[in-house]
Amino acid sequence: MFHHEYEKRLCVKITADGGGATGVATSVSSAAAAYSPVYFSPTKTSAGNNSYDRFIPTRSGNNWQTMFSMISENSRGGLVAKKTRENGEGSRDGIAYSCLLKNELLGASIEDVKGQCEERRVLSPLVTKNLFKYTTPTKDRTLLDQSSPYSLSPLSAKSQKLLRSPRKATRKISRIPFKVLDAPELQDDFYLNLVDWSSQNVLSVGLGSCVYLWSACTSQVTRLCDLSSDGNSVTSVAWNERGNLVAVGTHMGYIQVWDVAVNKQVSKLQGHSARVGALAWNGEVLSSGSRDRLILQRDVRTPCVVGERRLGAHRQEVCGLKWSPDNQYLASGGNDNRLYVWNLHSLSPIQTYTEHLAAVKAIAWSPHHHGLLASGGGTADRCIRFWNTLTGQPMQSVDTGSQVCNLAWSKHSSELVSTHGYSQNQILVWKYPSLTQVAKLTGHSYRVLYLAMSPDGEAIVTGAGDETLRFWNVFSKARSQKENKSVLNLFTSIR
Repeated sequence: MFHHEYEKRLCVKITADGGGATGVATSVSSAAAAYSPVYFSPTKTSAGNNSYDRFIPTRSGNNWQTMFSMISENSRGGLVAKKTRENGEGSRDGIAYSCLLKNELLGASIEDVKGQCEERRVLSPLVTKNLFKYTTPTKDRTLLDQSSPYSLSPLSAKSQKLLRSPRKATRKISRIPFKVLDAPELQDDFYLNLVDWSSQNVLSVGLGSCVYLWSACTSQVTRLCDLSSDGNSVTSVAWNERGNLVAVGTHMGYIQVWDVAVNKQVSKLQGHSARVGALAWNGEVLSSGSRDRLILQRDVRTPCVVGERRLGAHRQEVCGLKWSPDNQYLASGGNDNRLYVWNLHSLSPIQTYTEHLAAVKAIAWSPHHHGLLASGGGTADRCIRFWNTLTGQPMQSVDTGSQVCNLAWSKHSSELVSTHGYSQNQILVWKYPSLTQVAKLTGHSYRVLYLAMSPDGEAIVTGAGDETLRFWNVFSKARSQKENKSVLNLFTSIR
């Protein structure tokens, strides 16, 4: 015998299922009525009070292709995203596997992975379709793409074509330095810049009170100068663009300019009252940043008092200086967590960025995007931030998880290398603008405070407080895609 409440729900459910179940509903109702107590009488149930035990959704009309592509990458968590950034090869394999599943389960008919491998692919399901097609009609290749009856592969023809599609060769970056040099007395000081690589393929390194030159062509080492007689020490070094002059900043505040061809000091610049930790050349003009919070710009060909420009906006030590590729703008970073942009004429900064939460030493201008500036913050910030100096607007940023010590753009591709201190002591290669990690290099046991790039743009050298210089092959030289066409070339035309 049915309970009366269950009987009512059962009758309503069967009645709602349609006319085909009317007879069954009647028989069940009459059978239930025979066993019903006398004090219960049948009641009418309005259509608005229907109640069911559970809801069974109907998914027949769902667009599974859209649902599949709307999966948010952010819902996977930061750990998965971090692993994906650190392993680009695994990410590409995952995309290929995802495309394969779409073909087999959803009939997506994806034949090439390259359109799906973009790091910043758009996951929006909205697809713009035109009502009219103004194109030449093409033959239907459905019959041509069907699987052969003799094929033993369990995959469809689309999936087989997907797996056979050419794959972009993955660039391998060696995790092992190709050369390691000892650098005794290389200071472990975040605010100094003691390593620079000239356009003549000569490396200058400040070790204690001396500056040494190492030729990458001959591996010959020469001592350029020694400041121990004055009780002084080297705090910064910088080559000019031609590679014949090297500027040496000192702890006492003066700067020496040396001609390396004749091994002779050609100029001595004074004006700072504290150590000079940052140097940057712009033609014959040398910019210097000091602990006295000043930036001085002087022409090394003239006396110090002639044409000197004093830029005073920082409230603490200036530790980063970089000129833009067109030599029109100077970016400066300081221990006051501020990043300034100056032009050639004004004595006040034209742009001020205050988003960093720690000292800004790492500064790099992009050689590929006009006006794009990258900067990195210290231990309390840990972020690499990008700025559009043409509009003064901040762009994207990435939290590296450790102190950012240096930044350098690749000369041949839109990639960026960063060196880090506490607590990872690592070297990271980033792809811009997706900000995915291309490589992670480790080996230094101290903060990687110094970074310089070879003149050909393929190798970098890093220095740390562990008193070693490590050379890495990081970037590959891009081959020119332009054809060699000239009216003087006899083989480009038929005569």
